[in-house]
Amino acid sequence: MTGTHTILLVEDNPVDILLMQRAFRNETLANTALQIVRDGDAAVFYLEGDGEYSDRARYPLPTIILLDLKLPRRSGHEVLGWVKKHPELKRLPVVILTSSRQTFDVDRAYDLGVNSYLVKPIGFASLLEMMKSFSEYWLNHSELPELA
Repeated sequence: MTGTHTILLVEDNPVDILLMQRAFRNETLANTALQIVRDGDAAVFYLEGDGEYSDRARYPLPTIILLDLKLPRRSGHEVLGWVKKHPELKRLPVVILTSSRQTFDVDRAYDLGVNSYLVKPIGFASLLEMMKSFSEYWLNHSELPELA
């Protein structure tokens, strides 16, 4: 799949946001637009196109969601469950990107229908390498579904 892709990053840690923005400025990820929301409720508002997110030209539906688990207002697990229960969004690939390696978190995410579970690496070089692999797999080799 080619062309411009929109990734919705749902992350509350300012340092992690900065590192992801830096990673997505890399030439390998040049055809990717990164949209950022900082809590679980904002993710739902974005996906519904509510309020400030009603302009789909400015806030398009994402190609993929990168979702942290430990979020204010609504956890990543709650956002994931919400996405998978909505017929118009349930096919949208969701990739957990979190610091948690806890079996409970991993198992619950897969029970709720996550497409992949990634643990945040330590250091920018490792993050950049992970995001290059993410991009290669999800945006270059995978056939992504149409949303309803």
